[in-house]
Amino acid sequence: MKKYSIFSIARNARTHHQDWERAWRSPDPKPSYDVVIIGGGGHGLATAYYLAKECGITNVAVLEKGWLGGGNTGRNTTIVRSNYLWDESAAMYDHAVNLWEGLSDELNYNVMFSQRGLLHLAHNVHDMQEIGRRGNAIYMNGIDSEFLTPHQVKELVPCINLNCRYPVMGALLQRRGGTARHDAVAWGYARAADSMGVDIIQNCEVTGFKIENGVVKGVETTRGHIGASKVGVVAAGHSSVVAEMAGFRMPLESFPLQAFVSEPMKPIIDCVIMSNAIHAYISQSDKGELVIGGSGDPYISYSQRGSFDQIEHVVGPVIELYPIFSRVRMLRQWGGITDVTVDRSPILTKTPVENMFFNCGWGTGGFKATPGSGHVFAHSIAKGEMHPIAAPFSMDRFNTGALIDEAAAAAVAH
Repeated sequence: MKKYSIFSIARNARTHHQDWERAWRSPDPKPSYDVVIIGGGGHGLATAYYLAKECGITNVAVLEKGWLGGGNTGRNTTIVRSNYLWDESAAMYDHAVNLWEGLSDELNYNVMFSQRGLLHLAHNVHDMQEIGRRGNAIYMNGIDSEFLTPHQVKELVPCINLNCRYPVMGALLQRRGGTARHDAVAWGYARAADSMGVDIIQNCEVTGFKIENGVVKGVETTRGHIGASKVGVVAAGHSSVVAEMAGFRMPLESFPLQAFVSEPMKPIIDCVIMSNAIHAYISQSDKGELVIGGSGDPYISYSQRGSFDQIEHVVGPVIELYPIFSRVRMLRQWGGITDVTVDRSPILTKTPVENMFFNCGWGTGGFKATPGSGHVFAHSIAKGEMHPIAAPFSMDRFNTGALIDEAAAAAVAH
């Protein structure tokens, strides 16, 4: 993999940047692979990268039914944090944050990770009790967490209206939280994985599996049969659909999650601000756009479109909290398909089909976990046993009752 540097930028400037090499190849699929990853989003590409880099498995294919990063990876609000309540969640998400902190250097690709801080607002007594419990739990797990008074919130976010319809009574701050550029994450992992021999095959939809005596032997696709010794499924909102192709059910429901951005403006918010009680969160991108999101739609659907009712549901509280934005114009809106479990925690698991592994159920928390999820899932596939960080998220927990209930910490997922 050739290194990006100031010298390569200067050299290519002489040819008006027309001679850059492709960041990754577009190969035809081989007859078979050691591992096939279904899903070319951030998690799938990260899994392929760590399989090659840390597990020494380079005969890997990533199959994407559309274009690389065109699913939820390109349809989220780019938030990164690890302020979750339970020990299992804290371990997973903080593992991801630790990897985020060195990811641009590791991939030699600027993923634009910005640790600008993440603020959880409390608007009522219940909110204050919730952030109190969660803040102390987070602190005991060695994760940075600070309680802020309304005055401290105002100092951090001068444009906020503390005494509105949704009064701000306090907040929980994680300074290591922030944002990253979603497209850059997918492109950086794709480029790095490709350089180690991983085949990234776009416009290749999986239509079925070849399973013999309960063991997966390959996948059927729109580009023909592809043999596989192991299969990792990282298909986000379509994970339950893929599971049915393999002959079993996953405890998932899929809901659209909508978001939108405003016209660009000068810097005014330099942190991420979330509000669980009113389902509205906001940050400002490096281009100056306000990135705004809310809760998932209340109905099961595979739609990737926005709707006016969600705009009204989210914008009302946003204008109450930040009156300065009342005349800002919206630029675009989109929807992503989130796969949600009953306890609002992900599933990383072996399945009833031998050598088939699933990584799904991330709900609204998938993007922030990208490097950590890919890292532990790659090691799980390579060894045939779930990584210690991934083990508590096995599908078996829905039989044993050992749930990891993150409905409150997951914010908009509840």
